Formats: sequence, C-alpha cells, structure tokens
Amino acid sequence: MKLATFNIQNLFHRDRSAIQKSYSKCVSDWVAELDSLIRKKDYSYSDTNRMRELSFLLGFDKSYQTPYAVMRKRAGFLFLKGMNYSKELQSCELTDWNGWVALQTIPITSAAINHKARVIAEVDPDILVLQEIEDKASLSEFNSQLLPEFNCKPFDELFVIQGNDKTGKETGILTKNGYKILSVKSHQYDRESNGELLFQNDFLEYEIQTPAKNKIYLLVAHLQGDAKDKDFADLKRKKQAQRVAEVYNVHRSEGKKDVVIMGTLNAPSYCHSLAPLLVDTDLKDITKHSRFNVDVDKGTDAAYFSLGAYRMGVNIKQKDYLLLSPNLFSKATSGGLSRKAVWPEKKPMWSTYSTMQNANEAASEHPVVWGEL
Repeated sequence: MKLATFNIQNLFHRDRSAIQKSYSKCVSDWVAELDSLIRKKDYSYSDTNRMRELSFLLGFDKSYQTPYAVMRKRAGFLFLKGMNYSKELQSCELTDWNGWVALQTIPITSAAINHKARVIAEVDPDILVLQEIEDKASLSEFNSQLLPEFNCKPFDELFVIQGNDKTGKETGILTKNGYKILSVKSHQYDRESNGELLFQNDFLEYEIQTPAKNKIYLLVAHLQGDAKDKDFADLKRKKQAQRVAEVYNVHRSEGKKDVVIMGTLNAPSYCHSLAPLLVDTDLKDITKHSRFNVDVDKGTDAAYFSLGAYRMGVNIKQKDYLLLSPNLFSKATSGGLSRKAVWPEKKPMWSTYSTMQNANEAASEHPVVWGEL
C-alpha cells in the first residue's frame, strides 16, 4: 500500500488572496485608513480626495479592469462573464457548470497544471489525499483527463466535501487498486469554548478498506497557517492539534491499530503548537524512517541553508506530514519527499523538472510526501 499527501494549491483556478504577497505595514495602514473612510455616512471633500489617493497607492486603478461584462450573484458569490455570448456553449465543469467564472480567482498556467499531474503520476499512490482543491468537478476532470496524459491510471474513487473555507481550499481523497472508501466524517463544526469554529478549513476522518478486507483509518487535517499575529496562529494551531490528537486517541482506545494522520499541519516539527501530536502521542513521522528518501540540496551553500525539518540538507520547512501509528510504522518499507515540481526561491537548488522555468510553472509550494507499507 502506498499513501501520499499533497497540498496541490488548487488545480485550475486559485483565489487571488492565496497568490498575493502579504501586505507590508505601510500597505496595511492604507487599507485600514481606506476602510475607515468608506464606513463614514457622509464624505467631505478631503475624504473623497484621500480615498482617491489611497486607491491609487493600493493599485486599484490597475486591478482587473473588465470594461464589458455581466455579473451574477449565486449562492452568495459573485460570478463574472464577458459580453461575448458566442462562447456560451463552451461552459464546462471547470467554470462552475455554466461558463461563469468566480471573481477573485486567477487561472493556473497550463505548465503548472501539467507539473501537478506529473509529480502525482511519478509517485502513483494507491491512496492520495489532496489539500486545497476547488471542488469535486475540477478533481474529477483532473483525474480522468490530466493524469492519463502522464501514463498514470486514474483513481477509481474520489470524494470531496466542502469545508469552512470559502476560497476553494477543499480536501479530497482518491483511491484505486482495490482500496475502497467506506465512510467519511467531518469535524468542520467542532467549536472552541467561545463558540467559534475550531477549524478554518476542515478535519476529516476516512475509513478505508484494503483489497485484503482490512481497514485503515485516515485522519486528514489542514491546520492554521501563518498569520500576521504569530501568537494567535500558534495558539489556534495548537488547539486544532489537540483536537486531532483527541480523535486519534479515541481510535487507539477502541483497539484500532492502523491509524494515519496526514495533511498540512503548517508548522515545522520543532514548533510547540504541534506538540500534542508529535510529543504527546505514539505517532511516528514517516520522515524518521531509515528508508525515507529525499535528494539533498546542491551547491556550496547547501550546509549553511539546511533547515533539517524533513531531513538534514533539505532547505524547506516541513509543513506537510504523514504520521503513522506504531503498528503501521513497523510495516513501513520506504517513504519519500518529491520536490521536483517545487520552485526553489532561495539557494541552494534541488533537482527540478527541466520543463519548469519559473515559479509560475511550479505545481505547488509544497512537496509530495509518501510512504509505502
């Protein structure tokens, strides 16, 4: 059995907020000032002039101008389509079924899409968990149309459930070669003591049946990412990790020996926010297996830039995990980390696809993490 987890950062379209760089302090102040001015009931002459200045400074005059378009609101979201209705028949699943494209999304380049499919095809797992996909329709199209182009047999079963995020960051699972999805449970309505939702994305439990009729339990989490308020992000992530650990311990107390926690935990292993999982449970990280394979970084500066989160000599902070219960870890024969479709922003370089020439053509900022049992 081969398991893999991959934060694919969307398949065909990605929300602008996920692509744009975080604001500097100056820009954040401009945004806050503009917000305060817009909230006023009446505008003075100086208010109007200042809003024009702020709009210019924030680049609103350059942003996504579409002179001739029609807008429609569906299910609380705005959709956009150009006035050229001669292309109406070209609507398909990838554009939300009717040819209209959701605002605030940017199409991913064809090269990047191909690299997403290529790296999955090379790993070719029996069970694949993907984070940050748009929807089931997009995943179905990717599975049936893109993967075969790289000589990868499409997955037989796939399942996507919409979580709490509203920017197209859903979680999906795909299985093939006789592995069956028996049940799915969502924790998207778990709440903190103050009533707020605990998971901003989702936390899912999957029950999988193997070809030998055994059962394996996957706990798939997408925890709190980086935020401007680091203390808030760490605290939120720790609460989420504690909840995931609680669910894991329930499975273990029920006598289930084959349990996996996988997904984007959004912090390196030495971060205290992940201690409930990495310290307070008996889980084993696949990266600690003696036959975990990853190419070390190249260049004379490799040792200097090494962070050692996945392995020494690897210049990429660990955010994605494949954690195994002791029984499964004892059965692990190998594991790996594929960074071939990740663009190296800093020195030193690692091995990448020759067809990837810049960051826009990268499959994702995350590697594929896999383990074989």
